[in-house]
Amino acid sequence: MKDVVVQDFLSFIRERGVIGLAVAFVLGRSVSDVVSAIVEDIVNPLLGLILGRAEGLAEMSFEIADAEIKYGHLLSVLIDFLVIALIVYVVVHKLGLEKLDKKKETK
Repeated sequence: MKDVVVQDFLSFIRERGVIGLAVAFVLGRSVSDVVSAIVEDIVNPLLGLILGRAEGLAEMSFEIADAEIKYGHLLSVLIDFLVIALIVYVVVHKLGLEKLDKKKETK
């Protein structure tokens, strides 16, 4: 009886993709913090220098009438997202974590 319950539970977890979700949840925040620090402390200042803005990419903006459009912050967040997505993809692919979730069998 106990073995059947354990097998059913493991099958449920695999079919529903819970393992992938758990991995993403646990690692996501830590990876996000590290990547944000890299982007804010290294990438943005370098891009700012290349683009001629010493204060960095995140501070780039322009004004229309009385409104300040902060496109630099948007670009910084997009770079942050792309780097995080790439890291998650590489980690999942290289560690073979996509194989942990099995597809539900069709009957």
